[in-house]
Amino acid sequence: MPELRDFTEFWVYLSASPLLGLTMTLCAYLAAQRITAFFKGAPLANPVAIAIALVAGVLWMSGMSYQRYFSGAQFVHFLLGPATVALALPLVRQLPRLRRAFVPLAFALVLGSVTAIVSSVAIALLLDATPQLAATLGPKSATSPIAMAVSESLGGIPALTAALVIGTGIFGAIAGPWLFDRLQIASPAARGFALGLAAHGIGTARAFNSSAEMGAFAGLAMGLNGALTALIAPVLVPALLRWLA
Repeated sequence: MPELRDFTEFWVYLSASPLLGLTMTLCAYLAAQRITAFFKGAPLANPVAIAIALVAGVLWMSGMSYQRYFSGAQFVHFLLGPATVALALPLVRQLPRLRRAFVPLAFALVLGSVTAIVSSVAIALLLDATPQLAATLGPKSATSPIAMAVSESLGGIPALTAALVIGTGIFGAIAGPWLFDRLQIASPAARGFALGLAAHGIGTARAFNSSAEMGAFAGLAMGLNGALTALIAPVLVPALLRWLA
């Protein structure tokens, strides 16, 4: 059959090219978006979680190494930087509101950042985790590049930190809106800031799905929490390890 022969030739070319990882990533995310739309945006049908499961399944069934996959997928990874910078555009439109809410936002930022670090490290140590694992957990609520760098400086495992960051983001994006509804928190600014602070980029993407205003506050919280985590985690985590370990 000509169609099968054409597809086979295309697959042989694609499988030998770095474009395979990129194509796989894009197809997985498009499929995940379709699945999410089918379930009408249900919180458990998170497109990031679904896309990760699809890619992991293909890698497992095909026996492809992660290194080979990432040689193509790194192009998407590179775009994380410009995408993060682009979050400043809706943020600029909310500057008047940000100035008026500076004090409560600053208080929420410090409280949320410290709580995320202390709770993860303390719970890990109380459950008899090793100091290395506790240090790995400490920066999990910051965005991936910052969290991995902080984890490495603390003697943690950066690769495991990256996985925990993704898990934290997915859980926050799923549970956050449900929790806000139960607590009757209706303010887009409050919901967005909490999502960005606790669930970084994945939470921010979820916030933008609701409104530009919520997304702007989520982007602000994600950036500020990343910077604050990089400053306080190297001091706070060793102190907790000395006290609780």
